[in-house]
Amino acid sequence: MRRFKKTLWVPIVLMLAMIMGVGCQTTKGVAAKATEQAKADWTFHAIVDVGFVQQYAKVPQPEGVMIIDSRPLRPKYVKGHIPTAVNIPDSQFEKMTDKLPQDKNTLLIFYCGGPT
Repeated sequence: MRRFKKTLWVPIVLMLAMIMGVGCQTTKGVAAKATEQAKADWTFHAIVDVGFVQQYAKVPQPEGVMIIDSRPLRPKYVKGHIPTAVNIPDSQFEKMTDKLPQDKNTLLIFYCGGPT
């Protein structure tokens, strides 16, 4: 009888270990996908075309919109930028957040040298 109990527990323990392992891998996969999606959501809400930006690139600039040139001040921004665009280089973003609007509902349009 003792031998029977031992041999019965071994497969049960192995099956539980397999189930737990698969469950953990699935959970890790879901967590990794969620983290990846969160990073993607933070990076771009939408990549827009010129037509979208043109409606806001006017003087005076419409209320509730801020256009941000994230290229370096020299030589890129100085050589040419969208009128009313504020320069906040991506390398200086953390130091220049005070230039961002207080109203969190403001539409922020960032542009740079390209999506890469």
